[in-house]
Formats: sequence, structure tokens, C-alpha cells
Amino acid sequence: MDKKLLEQDEQFMTKALEEARIAFEKDEVPIGAVIVQNNTIISRGHNLTEQLKDVTAHAEMIALTSAFNYIGAKYLPDATLYVTIEPCNMCAGALYWSKIGRIVFGAKDIKHGYSSSYSKSPFHPKTRLSSGILEEQCSLLMKTFFENKRK
Repeated sequence: MDKKLLEQDEQFMTKALEEARIAFEKDEVPIGAVIVQNNTIISRGHNLTEQLKDVTAHAEMIALTSAFNYIGAKYLPDATLYVTIEPCNMCAGALYWSKIGRIVFGAKDIKHGYSSSYSKSPFHPKTRLSSGILEEQCSLLMKTFFENKRK
């Protein structure tokens, strides 16, 4: 990966981490997401499943809905999703149908991430995928959240 793209990925993953911290403060599983198009954040999301009492209110789903509304279309081929944790199967399905151009995630989710169920990428064939961006920070936030729950 070239240095400029890595710097850009880290910059926007930092914004996704800010969303994850908002979720953490709300006692939600701390996952955050931002969608970027033309180097501009067009939507943000963090988990709201507890607050909304809705199992589909994942960070990616919130960010996707907001992005569709922002651009006035149902496809995002020129956009990039930055999400702190690997998308689950439900979010992978929504991302497939969105035709999003690129997905960047921080840390893997061994138990619930899409890679635990799929032998090949569940995303649109034109979607490019990157992972491990600010992985330690993304993973640490999740670990801290669940350690606090066990106390």
C-alpha cells in the first residue's frame, strides 16, 4: 500500500474510532464507521442496537442509510467505508448491495465477522478491501468494553 493511501486510511479510521468511542460512552458495543467520498466524510455511524432496541442498528447500517440519503442514490461505487471492526454477515450483505467501492476495517472479529462464515469475499466483485488499519486501537476499545462488562 502506498504511503499516501495509508495516511489517508489512518486519518479516516481515526474518525471511525471517534464514532466507536461515542458508542462506548453510550454503553453500546464500540464499533464506529464513516463513509468517505471525494475525500469528504458523507456519513457517520456507531452502534445503536441497545438505544434503539434494534439488532440491525449496526454502525455500518447507520452509516449506509445516512450516505444513501446524502447522495440521493442507493449505490456507493465511489465511496469508501471505514469501520473499526470487521463487518458481520448482515452488514456484509448490505455492503454487497450498496456496491460500495472500498471497505477498510481495523480489527478482525473472529466470532462474528464475515470471514468466519465465508470462504471468499461476500462483497461486490468490484469492491476493494483493506484491513488492519489502526488495528491495535480498534481492538483495544472492544477488549476494554467487554472486560468492563465482565466486572
